[in-house]
Amino acid sequence: MLRYAPLHPADPFTPAFEFALTHRGTVSEMAAMRTYRELFRTPEFTSLFLAYSGQIAAQTVSGLALSTLIYTATGSPLLSTLAMFGPSLAQVVGATTLLSGADRLPPRAVLTGMSLIFALSTAAQAIPGLPLWIIFTILLSQGVSAALGAGVCYGLLNEILPSEGYVLGSSVLSMSAGIMQICGYAVGGVLTTALSPRDALLIGAGLYAVASLAARVGLSQRSPRASGQTSAAETWRVNVNLWSSRPRRYVYLAFWLPCGLVVGCESLYVAYSPQGAGFLFAFGAFGMLVGDILTGRLLSRRHRERLGVPLLLLLATPYLIFVFRPPLPLALVAVTLATVGYSANWVFQERLLSLTPQELSGQALGLYTSGMRTMQGLGAAFAGAVAEATSASAGIATNAALAVVVALVLIPLLRSARGTLGPTERHKTDRSSAPAATTRDLSIPYDSGETA
Repeated sequence: MLRYAPLHPADPFTPAFEFALTHRGTVSEMAAMRTYRELFRTPEFTSLFLAYSGQIAAQTVSGLALSTLIYTATGSPLLSTLAMFGPSLAQVVGATTLLSGADRLPPRAVLTGMSLIFALSTAAQAIPGLPLWIIFTILLSQGVSAALGAGVCYGLLNEILPSEGYVLGSSVLSMSAGIMQICGYAVGGVLTTALSPRDALLIGAGLYAVASLAARVGLSQRSPRASGQTSAAETWRVNVNLWSSRPRRYVYLAFWLPCGLVVGCESLYVAYSPQGAGFLFAFGAFGMLVGDILTGRLLSRRHRERLGVPLLLLLATPYLIFVFRPPLPLALVAVTLATVGYSANWVFQERLLSLTPQELSGQALGLYTSGMRTMQGLGAAFAGAVAEATSASAGIATNAALAVVVALVLIPLLRSARGTLGPTERHKTDRSSAPAATTRDLSIPYDSGETA
């Protein structure tokens, strides 16, 4: 399943945790947010939830429709894969040129505009006779702009919720993504069969427009979290600073690489079972929903911290069964079990935000998401290339085996970096028992953790 945290490669929304120094109140007050009722009473969260849910519904319907349209027209597993996941590759361009805007642009304007852009571009893809190169140009443009949208949405969620409510809030968004994917892929499969892929694309465009309206009406006008100009140079400077911390670097890699390879497995669902692809996506979304409930709602942070790598192994290992070309019922069981492992996302997002100053949270989370999306695109391209030369089942099993190896290699690296406290982390630890600051502490240094 695309990890929404969805992240879908062309989705400008996605969820993140901790470290909300801009919120008033004591730590004990912030820690009190434990229930969904309290969460939805938080001003603006419901509006963000509705906009996000509409975005995911649009993405699932239009993504499946476009992938089916391309596969029907070309018969190519690689092109079908790139139609659904190719925009992820373009995220690296947005992450290196636009991402500084994540903390420097008004959130409501960006999120409203992003959904509207996606509505118009998705409608354009439904034009009959549109050449493939134009379709893929639109997809790549969506990917570039999605990098900015993801950072803005992450930062806004971190700003709306108190620190101890972030995992609960982001897990609710991800559960919504799971539900929307279950419904969206099921409805999308019906629409592409009963109507046509182009009709389904137009319905997806309409859902993007609804998401844009929800963001515009429900979110308040907020000032940017940081000052300064949005530029490629500033984006690059902060990205280099974020990457220079060894603990942060391992956190980024820990989810980017296994997640990207497993999404490559998912990218071959249409090629593996054209008639059953919608069921594979829907059951995967259900597994992701179960994982989000277990990790985000039922487990404490202390328990979550121990489950990062085990969840990554769970994410990849069940896909190894595809080497035997399992029938659809057995494949559905494997996919459902595997996607529970996507909840490792919360473990690594918590760790990342504990290593990052508040004023850089938007760009740090945007880099996290954009890097993940880029790896998803690379994983999908690699799986598609293997499937083109062999078979879809071989492509799935190959990516799964590589993901298991990567997770095992990362175990000692994550352990070696754990507990390494740089200036920012020590600063935060010192503040953990004191009231949260009512203003941003801009004296916090950019770099955190041990650099290498």
